[in-house]
Amino acid sequence: MLNIILLCVSLPIIAAGILWRRHIVNNPGESGEKRDRRLKALATIVAVLGFYIFLTCLISIIFGPEEKAELEFSIWTQRVDVFGISLSVTSIYSWIAMAALILIALVLRLALLNRFKDIPTGAQNILESIVEAIGNYTDAQVHGVGEFLCSYVLTIGAFMVASSCFELFRLRAPTADITMTFALALLTFVMINAYGVKKKGAGGRIKALASPTPVVFVFRVISELAIPVSMACRLFGNMLGGMIVMDLLYTALGNGAVGIPSVAGLFFNVFHPLIQAFIFITLTLTFVNEAME
Repeated sequence: MLNIILLCVSLPIIAAGILWRRHIVNNPGESGEKRDRRLKALATIVAVLGFYIFLTCLISIIFGPEEKAELEFSIWTQRVDVFGISLSVTSIYSWIAMAALILIALVLRLALLNRFKDIPTGAQNILESIVEAIGNYTDAQVHGVGEFLCSYVLTIGAFMVASSCFELFRLRAPTADITMTFALALLTFVMINAYGVKKKGAGGRIKALASPTPVVFVFRVISELAIPVSMACRLFGNMLGGMIVMDLLYTALGNGAVGIPSVAGLFFNVFHPLIQAFIFITLTLTFVNEAME
C-alpha cells in the first residue's frame, strides 16, 4: 500500500519539476541569470527525484520486496568444474580478458597497422598518443631501458583495465584475487631484479644490496623480498575494497538500486581501477629504477 501511495505522489512531483523548469526556460531573466541557472538545476533535481521514487516503487510493486540476503566475502574465489577440471573463476576471467586483448591486438594489426599514415588521424592518432604517453612516462621514470619495459608496462596496464571490466557486470575482477595480484607482483619482482642484474651484473647487484656496509645486507634482502608481498596486498586490498563497497551499496538500496549504483560505479568500477593500474605501474618503474642505480 505504501508503494502505491508513493507511486501516486511521485507523478505530480515529476510534473511539477518539468513544468517549473519549462517556466524558467520560457521566461528567462526574471530573477537574474545566475538565479535562473540555480532554479533550473533545482527543478531538474525535483523531477529526477520524483522519477527515482516512481521507478523504485514500480519495481517493488512488480517484483515485490527484496529478500534479505547475507553479504559474504572470501579471500579465495569460487571454483567451478570445467570438463572435470576444477578451475577458479579468476583463471577463467583472466583467460577471457587475455583473449579479448589478443583479439583487439589482432584486429588492430590486420585492419589498422598496414594503413598507417605519416600524418596520423582517427584511431591511428589515438594509438600513437597512448604509446607515446606510456613511452614518455616510462623514460621519465627509468632512463635508457629500451622499448621492452615500455611494452611490459603497457601490457600490464591493459590487462588490469580489462580485468576491471568484469566489475561492470557485478563479477569479481581477477585483480580482486590475492593469487592474481601476487602473480603480477612476482612477475614485476623478476623484472626488477632482471634489470638490476643486466645493469650491474649479478655481483654488482649483490654488492648494491650490501651497500653502504655488509651489515645491512640481510635487511636489504628482506626489504627486497617484501616488495612483491606489499604490491600484491596493496592492489588486492584496494580492488576488493571497491568491489565490497559496490556490493554493500546494492544490498543496502535493495529495489532502490536504480541509477545511484551506476553513478558510484563510474568511480569504483572505472576511475578507481585506472588509479590502481597507474599506481602499480609507477611502483614497478620506481623499483626498476632503484635496482639500476
